[in-house]
Amino acid sequence: MFAVSRFTKGEIEKLFGIPASRIEVVYNAIDERFLRGHTNDSDRQFLAERYLVNYPFILYAGRISPHKNVVRIIEAFSALKAELDKESKYPDLKLIIIGDELSKHPDLRRTVIRGGVQNDVRFMGFVPIEVLRIFYDSAKTFVFPSLYEGFGLPPLEAMAHGTPVLTSNTSSLPEVVGNAAVLVNPENVFEIMRALHRVLLDQTLRERMKQRGYDQAKKFSWDASAREILNVYENVIGQRSEKVRSRNDEESLPKVANT
Repeated sequence: MFAVSRFTKGEIEKLFGIPASRIEVVYNAIDERFLRGHTNDSDRQFLAERYLVNYPFILYAGRISPHKNVVRIIEAFSALKAELDKESKYPDLKLIIIGDELSKHPDLRRTVIRGGVQNDVRFMGFVPIEVLRIFYDSAKTFVFPSLYEGFGLPPLEAMAHGTPVLTSNTSSLPEVVGNAAVLVNPENVFEIMRALHRVLLDQTLRERMKQRGYDQAKKFSWDASAREILNVYENVIGQRSEKVRSRNDEESLPKVANT
């Protein structure tokens, strides 16, 4: 059996009682289109004209479901805006959420209104990968405080574009992002807010995260994953062949009668 992370392997062991020796970890990998390098001025012009994005923004991209913790992202962003306003920094900062339409999630609409950020949070729905690449590349920070992930591809996709990533200190995410992201307790809104504030304003930290992010994203390729799967199959076939040979050798030995 294959698992996409060590965390997932542990969950399979606990939930199904499958021995660890029968589970192999083979990581997911990001789409190679996210590894094509940075976007250019014409791409950013497209973003401004087609999507009317001509301001700094924090980005979330992924499915919208309760365990993705989008409500707390909005709450943290609302608190962040209040803090930045006091400091007269990033007055035009927005939060862009890619993954679904706001009309499908009344709870998120209520959270936006309650936080007073109706003019600062935009829901883009789904966008093509080539457009998503531009959003990743243009974002000031990518935020992904999911409560539970078997693997978690979006942080790596953002890292491939040199965008600083803030994500959860739970489930598989620390394993996936290594030392290239800022980790937070996903259930603590103010911890998320403080981490966003730090990543936005600490230029030294941003540069360090940018380089570490590039390095981390490169570790996860489909070529490497395919080789690992092939190695597992070859080992299994080799072990079975050895067992068959051993059994055949035993059967070919002369029988000695007991008298």
